[in-house]
Amino acid sequence: MWRTNLKILSLGVAVIGFYTMVAHIIPQLQSEVPAAVSLDANASPEELAAAGEQIYNQICTACHGLGTRAPNLVADHAGLGPIGSRCGAARGEACKEYLHQSLVAPGDSIVPTFQNIMPVMTTQMGGDQIWAVVAFLQSQGGEVTVTAADLEGAAATGAAPPAPAPATAASTTLDPLALLQQNACLGCHAMDGAGPPLGPSFDGIGGRVTADRIRRGILFPNADTAQGFAQFAGMMPPTFGTQLSGAQLEAIVQFLAGRK
Repeated sequence: MWRTNLKILSLGVAVIGFYTMVAHIIPQLQSEVPAAVSLDANASPEELAAAGEQIYNQICTACHGLGTRAPNLVADHAGLGPIGSRCGAARGEACKEYLHQSLVAPGDSIVPTFQNIMPVMTTQMGGDQIWAVVAFLQSQGGEVTVTAADLEGAAATGAAPPAPAPATAASTTLDPLALLQQNACLGCHAMDGAGPPLGPSFDGIGGRVTADRIRRGILFPNADTAQGFAQFAGMMPPTFGTQLSGAQLEAIVQFLAGRK
């Protein structure tokens, strides 16, 4: 009996050691969160826009910088100019509210010819950060009407608001389907026969490539280009190594590798 128990114990130790080794191999990069907004009640429109530009460049340009997956916001779109110009001309004083709503409920204001793939930005940004981004977007060819009074903390106290906490469920879940949705993966990769063909379909992907190749494609998307997708090279953000924990990355990899 003791020999059997020893074998079971040895097997358990070996399995734990193996997965511990795998966990150390996976890059454990510190997750980045949008830059905190530290503005007081006297913040000027220029200061608000500058804070918003930093956040926009950090998390928005991957989709809105090319004009393919989402409208280009800082350059001309459909001959109407950058977002501040076309929003101000079309909506006047309501431009500020429209831009804010586009961030907190993007499904309510989908631009024609584009798909509903943008995540609700309240999962990634705090209220002050969102208003700062709105100010930056208005500054792109339009008038900034966002003021410090719109900020949740500065308007009431005159002091810099605290940095918002990172997203909770979006940053901790290990559910691969939830992770694919939260990181907008299904906005480019088809699954279960539905979705845009901007990237290789997730249907049968485990039968086409190995788990190592899937992992490499997530961490270093610009290192290789899948056959037939050369026209979309460079579109996938190279930031998932910082957005995902090692456990989240492996959950996605194993989920996709199992789709054969």
